[in-house]
Amino acid sequence: MFRSRLPVLPVVGLLILSSNFLFLLIIRIPNKGLEAFSLPWEWPGNSDSLGDHPNISRFEWKPDLQKTTKARPLNQQPLATATTQHPLKVVYPHVYPFLINEPSKCQEWAPFLVLLVVSKPHDFTERQAIRQTWGNESSVPGVSIIRLFLLGADPLFRSPLQPLLEEESSLYRDIIQQEFLDTYNNLTLKTLMGMEWVTRFCPNATYVMKADSDIFLNVGYLVSKLLQPHLPPKKDYMTGYIYRNTGPLRDKAYKWYVPREVYPNDTYPPYCGGPGYVLSGDLAKKVFQVAQTIPVINMEDSFMGICLYTLGIEVTESPWGLFHVFKVDYEKCRFSELVVVHHYSPEELLQIWPNFTDQNKNCTSQN
Repeated sequence: MFRSRLPVLPVVGLLILSSNFLFLLIIRIPNKGLEAFSLPWEWPGNSDSLGDHPNISRFEWKPDLQKTTKARPLNQQPLATATTQHPLKVVYPHVYPFLINEPSKCQEWAPFLVLLVVSKPHDFTERQAIRQTWGNESSVPGVSIIRLFLLGADPLFRSPLQPLLEEESSLYRDIIQQEFLDTYNNLTLKTLMGMEWVTRFCPNATYVMKADSDIFLNVGYLVSKLLQPHLPPKKDYMTGYIYRNTGPLRDKAYKWYVPREVYPNDTYPPYCGGPGYVLSGDLAKKVFQVAQTIPVINMEDSFMGICLYTLGIEVTESPWGLFHVFKVDYEKCRFSELVVVHHYSPEELLQIWPNFTDQNKNCTSQN
């Protein structure tokens, strides 16, 4: 059986050994520790407003919901109140302080690609495997890449974990963290943190890739096939595995459950699947700005589609089969012409990576 050989930090190593048992005990808890907002605005769009966006795919909005058009400046957001709301409602807009930040990462140059990787505070092993494989910032010669891991505050073990995260951050300078609970239902806040970071600290980035930590990502093929550095940068661009004609799951048995109190419409606009999607730097800033004007839902990828609809921007089709939201068995020649494959563990990444990057085993393009 393959065993990964990850370099272990002196202290972080203790975390991995001592916390394996602790994290087996972690259970998902409702986001009751955050105060609720009383949001003054309403849901975007209705069936009549589709005429404003002639290129947007038609889908069903509640007829009595109106689009809001005026954003509040970040320094004028309403204060949190103690009003009762559904526990799955996301507290936003809200200024979440950065617990760990890299504000100077883009000062020397504007990167071609920013990799925003969703991670949990205790997942050091996953982060280390990504650093050694597809998250290597030097993986594409001649292309400037920045890697950042997106973290919230651990809901159960924040106190013992935080010093270890700060030590890891001081070594790798690739972690950003804000003070919201790191739960599945707060994934939207993680992505918006990434959009905020690009907007505030890296506004000249050409492209941004949001990626889950359990994927295989072929950065080289992404750059050469879709982003093409030799061409003028794309604008208002987002692509990935595109979902169309889908709607929220109303059954509480699913982890993707979205109650009507959170999202009252029966359908979502087209959106890119959450395991991995890429967008232009200009669109990352627009998404962050428009998110200040509309209610945020707990399904991160669907919410990005709502933001695009509100902006009047359509998702961009990519060549079929580049983004896989389900697992595909590894085969070098096939993977050389894919961008994303979901459900790859750190051990699997480390096992396949030497073969995938072996320059002595070339594949002839079938295109």
